[in-house]
Amino acid sequence: MRIIEPRPFTFEAGPRAVLLLHAFTGDSADVRMLGRYLETKNYTVHAPIYRGHGKGPEQLLETNPTMWWEDVLQAYTHLKRLGYSEIAVAGLSLGGLLSVKLAYTKNLKGLVAMATPMFFDNEVKLTAAFKMYAMRYKKLHGINQQRALEEVEQIMQQAPKTIRTLRPFIDEVRNNLTNIKLPTLIVQPSKDQLIGTEHAPYIFENISSDNKKLLWYEQSTHVVTVDKEKDRLHEDVYRFLESLNWST
Repeated sequence: MRIIEPRPFTFEAGPRAVLLLHAFTGDSADVRMLGRYLETKNYTVHAPIYRGHGKGPEQLLETNPTMWWEDVLQAYTHLKRLGYSEIAVAGLSLGGLLSVKLAYTKNLKGLVAMATPMFFDNEVKLTAAFKMYAMRYKKLHGINQQRALEEVEQIMQQAPKTIRTLRPFIDEVRNNLTNIKLPTLIVQPSKDQLIGTEHAPYIFENISSDNKKLLWYEQSTHVVTVDKEKDRLHEDVYRFLESLNWST
């Protein structure tokens, strides 16, 4: 079976642009359905894939948050070069973290942070999730069970080093929350199995924006963009975007 690697996407529609950012170990598929929905609402959307993502776990372990941040800046520049002067950002998990950083770094119209970590307090769960991702990737690419187990065990000797690079990055973003003054929508699934539900309220309480909202999704797990309440999420994100002060 031929495996098609995920690719970044750009769906050009109206003059308002939204940058969509995926999760750790994820890819543009995390936000594709949201992107297609916003396209039908006349929003232009662009979703990059950070270096190391959308490929094998070995490649991901050769990258780090500095590289992923550079990729987000390039994605922002890509929209600017296409002629979009007004941009909002929406991100999931790691993508939410990168979105928050972009919100205090660049001139944006609005921020949507979904299931976004603010503390590095889940290393065990994150490591287990990375192992599951690595095993799933190996099996998807036709590697038999025994060989996959052996290769993943080798990978997991290196994984903690990359995972721990998230700690200083998360700390940096958390320490800059007060610099966020733009309209913000915070999304938190109640059944989040990867990060604690205290992260979202922390963002809400510590950003300086006067226009902020925290929405809970009671039936959803961490990857809320593809879970049971995705249709509601699409509508909520759209309503938030419509509430922003666009010039066009």
